[in-house]
Amino acid sequence: MPSCGWLLALSLAALTGIAVGAEGTERNCSLSPPYLPSTAVNTTLRLQELRERMRPLNISAYIIPGTDAHLSEYIAPRDNRVAFMTGFTGSAGTAVVTQTKATLWTDSRYWVQAERQMDCNWELEKDVSISSVAEWLITEVPPGGEIGFDPFLFSLQTQENYNINLDSSNRSLKSIPANLVDQVWTERPPIPPDHLTRLPDRVIQRTWQMKVDHIRNQMRDNPYEPTALLLSALDETAWLFNLRGNDIPYNPFFYSYTLLTMDDIWLFVHTDRVTDELKEYLNASCVGSLCVQLKSYDTVRDHLQKYVAQPGVKVWIGTEYTNYALYELITPEEKLMTSSYSPVLTTKAVKDETEQRILRDAHVRDAVAVIQLLMWLEKAVPEGKETELTAAEYVNNCRSKQKDSRGPSFETISASGPNAALAHYSPTEESSRRLTVDEMYLVDSGGQYLDGTTDITRTVHWGTPTDMQREAFTRVLMGNIEISRTIFPSGTRGANMEMLGRRALWQVGLNYGHGTGHGVGNYFGVHEWPVGFQTNNIPFRSGMFTSIEPGYYKDNDFGIRIEDIAVIVPVQTKYGHNYLTFDTVSLVPYDRKLIDTSLLSSEQLKWLDNYYATIRRLMGPELDRQGLHEEKAWMLKHTEPFLESGSSASVCSSSMTLIALAIALLQNII
Repeated sequence: MPSCGWLLALSLAALTGIAVGAEGTERNCSLSPPYLPSTAVNTTLRLQELRERMRPLNISAYIIPGTDAHLSEYIAPRDNRVAFMTGFTGSAGTAVVTQTKATLWTDSRYWVQAERQMDCNWELEKDVSISSVAEWLITEVPPGGEIGFDPFLFSLQTQENYNINLDSSNRSLKSIPANLVDQVWTERPPIPPDHLTRLPDRVIQRTWQMKVDHIRNQMRDNPYEPTALLLSALDETAWLFNLRGNDIPYNPFFYSYTLLTMDDIWLFVHTDRVTDELKEYLNASCVGSLCVQLKSYDTVRDHLQKYVAQPGVKVWIGTEYTNYALYELITPEEKLMTSSYSPVLTTKAVKDETEQRILRDAHVRDAVAVIQLLMWLEKAVPEGKETELTAAEYVNNCRSKQKDSRGPSFETISASGPNAALAHYSPTEESSRRLTVDEMYLVDSGGQYLDGTTDITRTVHWGTPTDMQREAFTRVLMGNIEISRTIFPSGTRGANMEMLGRRALWQVGLNYGHGTGHGVGNYFGVHEWPVGFQTNNIPFRSGMFTSIEPGYYKDNDFGIRIEDIAVIVPVQTKYGHNYLTFDTVSLVPYDRKLIDTSLLSSEQLKWLDNYYATIRRLMGPELDRQGLHEEKAWMLKHTEPFLESGSSASVCSSSMTLIALAIALLQNII
């Protein structure tokens, strides 16, 4: 699943191709009276109530971001304040309300959806940049006016960007910790009543006490001498204490903060969800360095303020996931220590031996479900009855039958033909297209298991692909292989080898507009930072797991993505030590008819045959164990070796290509 961004050149025509395009499905505010489709939400009363709460605060505008207090990628329904205020349910958007206007900013994926869901109280700005919002605010807010915002919903970067864009305009931000939308949202969904759960011992190598000691050692060894560590990202606390919850869709997290010092551990959580058994597990009834003191979730700001007021303290925060509400309390500056990521996130990124083993095991079982899907579609699609939506439902149902399944890890991307040209498209009852043998099909899906999180993408064609489709697919595959087989020094950044995934596409003038890979967790988030191929990711080390997912998307025609999860492992070289490579743990074959072997080098074909041999070695016994003999036969058919079967390959320039790649990589590293 692409980790960030979307296709940079999505056309509006492509978008309208996936949305309901019938006449009358979008609002028309130019008519008198305005036309509103049945999907539009009446927001008059809620806007009136919000504006009433704005007046006593003397704010001219109020900003409503589409995130939660932990800056999570996925947010719970109770945190979707943009949806409540606007009616718009897309995953990306910022709303701003003044006394006379209300405007939503969102990206091109959601323009049609916004026009269908918003009433005429709202204007739509087809942009997502903070600079665009700031320009609008300068126009609508009078000089000297204040702009309210909930500091719990602003990252440090967001707050800084607004300040920069409003600088010299005589307009300023005003921090209002009590969220105004929550005050008018009388039917706001409650926090799930479920109790938190601890992971079973069979999936744990490090106890929470061991983790706390390890993090404290990092604090102790830090030359800036922090006295406390504040954890704000939901996966930080969940990892530290080996706990899981279900507050966030697709992610087993729970609302929480942690403040860790050398002598105390404060866990801020909804305490009524902590059972007596968990209290005993956390040593919550004692006082000491390994006793967890449970505090109400809503008291984190007050508690932090009291701690910072003490002399001689210094709080360490990771700036990527700390909200402005907590950051603004840590003053003066000498009481603050920052790094992009907390030591919990950087430590969690390197899986221990148990985590590596069980995450590999989860991918074996997950591959069974994907193989079942592809085999079923191969038979069913020619009959003309299946759709994008039924395919998504089928693979999720197959996963649900696997051991330790805990549901999907994200909303399945099941896309055919022009829909596949949209990197983040997911089918609905309205948009789902029928699958045919005449179009390419892309399925990007993943599962949550008690022992791991999975994410895999395969692109197939059940008929006769065009020459261009085969070439594009093969070049995407070449990018996947070139990254996967790369040997590099430990500590190399993914950004320094990311171009390997694009080089075969660049050679013929093709490219893709999303990231090349992201980290993945052990029953955690499917996008686990800070691992990956972006400039803000940390250097690769042995034991990290990352996706490798180059692609290509032709507007309004087809889309290709090949995504595998790989673990970074040590490799023996002739002379050097401390070198690494990738070991692919996703175990589903690629569509053979889409591979043009004449474009592949002998080294790439050898890698492909070795990968297929690994699939046979690991999946054969698992399919036998589950009694899936037809699926095993399908797998064996689709993993026949290329070199031994006599397939031709053009290898004339492979050596020079590898030398050029090596030189480019070393130059980037140096």
